[in-house]
Amino acid sequence: MIKRTGHADLPLHGGTVPRWLADRMRDLGTEIIEALLIDYGKKEVLTRLSDPLWFQSFGAVLGMDWHSSGITTSVMYALKRGINARAREFGLCVCGGRGKYSRQTPSELLYLAEHTGLDGDELVRASKLSAKIDNTAVQDGFQLYQHNFILSDEGDWAVVQQGMNTETKTARRYHWSSATVRSFIEEPHSGVTGENKGLILNLTDSAAEVTRKTILQDVCESPDGVLKNLTTVRSVKMPAHHEVRKEDVDTKRLGAVLATAYESQPKDFESLLLTPGLGPRTLQSLTLVSEIIHGTPTRFKDPARFSFAHGGKDGHPFPVPTRIYDESIRVLGDCIEKSKLGYKDKSDCLRRLHATALQIEANCDPEADFEATLAHERLNSKAWGGRTCMD
Repeated sequence: MIKRTGHADLPLHGGTVPRWLADRMRDLGTEIIEALLIDYGKKEVLTRLSDPLWFQSFGAVLGMDWHSSGITTSVMYALKRGINARAREFGLCVCGGRGKYSRQTPSELLYLAEHTGLDGDELVRASKLSAKIDNTAVQDGFQLYQHNFILSDEGDWAVVQQGMNTETKTARRYHWSSATVRSFIEEPHSGVTGENKGLILNLTDSAAEVTRKTILQDVCESPDGVLKNLTTVRSVKMPAHHEVRKEDVDTKRLGAVLATAYESQPKDFESLLLTPGLGPRTLQSLTLVSEIIHGTPTRFKDPARFSFAHGGKDGHPFPVPTRIYDESIRVLGDCIEKSKLGYKDKSDCLRRLHATALQIEANCDPEADFEATLAHERLNSKAWGGRTCMD
């Protein structure tokens, strides 16, 4: 059984991702996926990719425009370059892509099936069916131009695909997952990411307590029944404005990130990460990266906040601080390598960063001064190697 997990309506943005950012997105994106694999496994990676709120936040932390249609294309291209180079090691492979590459998905799936023993015909059927439904069966004015099928060597998969509506000048991203992918704090996620067109239906919300209890009861009685009847829709309301505004960000959560980086004994983290001279600005980025890895679904209601890790290629909320970005890649990569060698202190430190931010958020009142934060970033942009796609 295949399952639609949601869709996202996003403003169209022109331009291309410059090579200096595309390669960094590949490197950091792949390291985040590897960290997820080490800590949570392949099913969790697929579940995250099939969650529209997490996907949007992931793209923002990689330095893409926080709300544009370009996130879909650029993130999946970065992951295909990074993951497929290590497909045997990861047990994951990204098929398809944009335009002509989307039409290569069936042959890629049959090739993988031949080398893994999976049912290639069934995988091709799932790929074609998800595309057919979103492109033809659902007459919503969007024509697909991108289709990515992410497959694990255990037969689980996720689909991320996007269509364009030339009249409304918007793109719609659709998320699908195989029915066996149930995680992300044990919630199967379905969702829609889009402009201001309705309320978010979110089972993690406090108002959904009765629904959650009913679902838990159903799980106890019949898991199969839940798979057939449960549809959990998660939506992101993406505004049309280009810049990041205060109302786009949970300033308390941003304040907790800043307090973790600038006030909560960075020397402690410097020691744990074995990184002499690790500054608070890099800790700010790493704290948001740690949330992408260890955060629960409720943490991704405001994807714009994650652009405060590495900015945006369009200069919103500020230019990409390439020196900070490179340090994030280096520290995370070192954490992963040490973890694989059995040294857990460094990888546990990332979890601790996230836990510290949660504690500050829960026990203090760390509201961020949004305008002062932007001013600080822009003031230091040159020193941190700030760049945009206009450079």
